[in-house]
Amino acid sequence: MLRVLCLLRPWRPLRARGCASDSAAGGSEIQVRTLAGPDQGITEILMNRPRARNALGNVFVSELLETLAQLREDRQVRVLLFRSGVKGVFCAGADLKEREQMSEAEVGVFVQRLRGLMNDIASSAIMGLIETTRGLLPGAGGTQRLPRCLGVALAKELIFTGRRLSGTEAHALGLVNHAVAQNEEGDAAYHRARALAQEILPQAPIAVRLGKVAIDRGMEVDIASGMAIEGMCYAQNIPTRDRLEGMAAFREKRPPTFVGE
Repeated sequence: MLRVLCLLRPWRPLRARGCASDSAAGGSEIQVRTLAGPDQGITEILMNRPRARNALGNVFVSELLETLAQLREDRQVRVLLFRSGVKGVFCAGADLKEREQMSEAEVGVFVQRLRGLMNDIASSAIMGLIETTRGLLPGAGGTQRLPRCLGVALAKELIFTGRRLSGTEAHALGLVNHAVAQNEEGDAAYHRARALAQEILPQAPIAVRLGKVAIDRGMEVDIASGMAIEGMCYAQNIPTRDRLEGMAAFREKRPPTFVGE
């Protein structure tokens, strides 16, 4: 459940340099809002391209990459939520209408940028599956992420058939962590994500960040190399003030207060 006392600041664009937006409202396709009060540290990214159902077009991807680059340098951001401004849609996947107008060279450059974006946001491979029904194969990492999530046999079945999955089916397969019944406002998934963000928020930010690095990098290598990566991340966390605060809080039987140092 959401806390009643959460304070919301207005959405604001973090405009990508040299890009113009074609969103219905005439504003940026990617907008940002930082939460305040008890939810300070949570930042929301709003995907707002209603006419294309948030499809991954050139402007959309450029603005999102620019936004992520700026937020990556902001130490006040502890948890990042992606939210759709288009009712009933999160992201329609690749913008195939725009892709059709690109040359082969332009497609290659765009897909490379898209692959980097998917790595940045640790996106689910399911986003690229429907491309197989258009004579394409997943180009943003779907052929690599999906087998790691589901195993080779099931990944091949889904990619070869281009089958669309419901939220319940995706949850049953382990592609998503949570599936919730929709509410009248159509934002039940957002509320669940917000509640999860509120669970992450009070944790030590450096430990969370290093844990993410250890998991992501460890999945790319063998177990022995992964253990070495974990050891390096652990060593970086040892001298932090937050680790000492966590130990003191445990000893004194009180909630810790982490500062990200």
